[in-house]
Amino acid sequence: MPPINFCIKFFNLVININENTKMIKNQNHLGGICMILSVLFFSLMDVLIKITHEYDVGQVMFSRALFGLIPIFFLIPKERLKNFYKTKYTGLHFYRSFVGAIAMYAIFVGLRNLELAEVTSMAFSGPIWVVIFSILFLREKVRLTRWLAVGLGFMGVLIISKPGFDNLNFYYIYPIIFCLGLSYVAIAIRKLSSTEPVWLISFFFSFSIMLLSFLSFYQNWILPSLIDLFLLSMVGILGGLATLWLSQSYKYSEVSLVSPLKYLGLVFAIIFGYFIWNEVPSIKTLIGAFLVITSSIIIFRREITLKKQVTVPRHD
Repeated sequence: MPPINFCIKFFNLVININENTKMIKNQNHLGGICMILSVLFFSLMDVLIKITHEYDVGQVMFSRALFGLIPIFFLIPKERLKNFYKTKYTGLHFYRSFVGAIAMYAIFVGLRNLELAEVTSMAFSGPIWVVIFSILFLREKVRLTRWLAVGLGFMGVLIISKPGFDNLNFYYIYPIIFCLGLSYVAIAIRKLSSTEPVWLISFFFSFSIMLLSFLSFYQNWILPSLIDLFLLSMVGILGGLATLWLSQSYKYSEVSLVSPLKYLGLVFAIIFGYFIWNEVPSIKTLIGAFLVITSSIIIFRREITLKKQVTVPRHD
């Protein structure tokens, strides 16, 4: 079988998993499988970002965006192939992509300079910032339960990051910047998703990141070896597939059932960090992670009760 045909069949299989897996009859089970695959692929992408540390962050972002476009094109309906890029919300797509680029840069820097478990734990605080941004931009009313959850999450973030700040390790600020950027992105996606398909939102994001990151080509970009080129390409492919599977998960299953599965990301981070870099999470990191995750779960359950769109704390 020619390589190109094999690739096409592979992407059709993994992206349209529900149409190719007749053995899975329960939609909730299917959604759970998609969520686990999404979390696993995001975790593997994080590992590759750390492994390719000798390459400039801008170069890795370019690879993430360029190769991340590949899975997206398999979702575009055939009737939209000629004009798939058309939208009435160019400005909102641009702002969402620009802020998303800052968030992506921040999380990449954080991953390269902190332990996987620390970055993953702090990234789970995304919903906390979304609540605050929802108040500022959407004028939503927040009651006592969610305020308590926000306070609990902040406490967890402080427990994880305070030892680093005490030792003047300011790389802990990058996961926080990521969460702030992600919060605005979540608000923008809430507005866009009411009229725009998921694949179009993802396309504009990846395409914009590709253009923005290319502007850094003069900053120590180096020609990768064949092995490194493969690793860099997998950063994009894994990230692209993980994002699409995340959307599939919420499409085929109840949000309340599959959302807790995303916290497997911390388990994967601990496992990969230990076996690859001998990273052992401290007690403070685990306590802080517990508080952040508890806070996030409370916010998720509250948003489900209010029948709002749930925000997923991951890098798009």
